[in-house]
Amino acid sequence: MPRLVEKHPLAIRWFHWLNFPVLALMIWSGLLIYWANDVYRLGWGDTTLLRFFPQSVYDVLHMDHKLAKGMSWHFVLMWVFALNGLLYVSYTLISGEWRYLVPQRGTLRSAWHTLLHDVGLRRDPPPPAKFNGAQQLAYTSVVLMGAGSLLTGLAIYKPTQLAGLTTALGGYEWARLEHFALTIGYVLFFLVHIAQVVRAGWNNFRAMVAGFEVVEDSAPTAAAAPLAAALDAASGSGNPMPAVPPLPMRP
Repeated sequence: MPRLVEKHPLAIRWFHWLNFPVLALMIWSGLLIYWANDVYRLGWGDTTLLRFFPQSVYDVLHMDHKLAKGMSWHFVLMWVFALNGLLYVSYTLISGEWRYLVPQRGTLRSAWHTLLHDVGLRRDPPPPAKFNGAQQLAYTSVVLMGAGSLLTGLAIYKPTQLAGLTTALGGYEWARLEHFALTIGYVLFFLVHIAQVVRAGWNNFRAMVAGFEVVEDSAPTAAAAPLAAALDAASGSGNPMPAVPPLPMRP
């Protein structure tokens, strides 16, 4: 029989749905800034396998010659991103939600089980839990990536005023590379996350919107358990069910 099960508190849903557009806009504004000095590529020597990004990408998305606009948006959204992340971490610590998110002893085993199941190499699904091992690793990593983005962003935003931080991150060039690598990490996380949401179906998506999911409860209730056990015992032994004494009649 289907029943409603609470999964995500209201605060978690607010933080999630606020963070998604804010982070997407930060990536967009960051690309407007990156256009002015797009030096990163994959390759060696004079050989380039992949450049970040070809001019055609900027032309199609109309991202060229908008450095000032990108900086204005990026620096405003930075504070929203930082405040939302701080409130999220504070809420998980105070409410105890961190216990479901932080990797535990069996997280790696659960993550490997989930990966094999998702790619079709293992038939049995991972044990039911609020978050499986793969989700715990992914969501914890995103929180750490958020902290890394703030630190590297501040280091390249104020390299002189925050010279100690910039130096600790390897200098301005390394801090900028780390900031860019984290951005690529967000994009990859988005792609995998959305694919997993589609794969999980409407029930899982509704849990992040409304806070609950519908669960098919096929287990017998506590009151029906003794009756089910008696029926199983009688059918297994071949003996008839004991007769139920009639109720006494009123005179």
